[in-house]
Amino acid sequence: MGSVRKASAWLGLVDDNDDERYYDDDYSEGPESGDAWVTDPRVKVATDVAEEKGRRIGTVTPDSFRDARAIGELFRDGVPVIMNLTAMEPADAKRVVDFAAGLIFGLRGSIDRVSNRVFLLSPADTEIVSGEPAAHRADGFYNQS
Repeated sequence: MGSVRKASAWLGLVDDNDDERYYDDDYSEGPESGDAWVTDPRVKVATDVAEEKGRRIGTVTPDSFRDARAIGELFRDGVPVIMNLTAMEPADAKRVVDFAAGLIFGLRGSIDRVSNRVFLLSPADTEIVSGEPAAHRADGFYNQS
């Protein structure tokens, strides 16, 4: 790619198709031989250890109200759930939030807004710790005052 074309691409005047040369059309997904990779049974997979210690967080991105059941089942099992409603229609998203509000009321949990249309549902035995910026911490670590 010439320098004028690079500059034009950087300014957004033309499409930058320089990345296409890095893709290999002969790339195949999955193992080439019939053998699948198997984890040694002596190795603890992170999800198994997390489940044993109760350190799991579920993330659910429902498409419709029908997916609310997955949220309820995770939360009922004591798993904090991040509920991402950005892919839903506003009317269905409101129904899911209403469902989640009833769920946290019934199981004595809490609901926190993470961002626009993303919520964290926390069971009753879960503490939410606020991430205070380092400059404002009271313990003196990186305290510039």
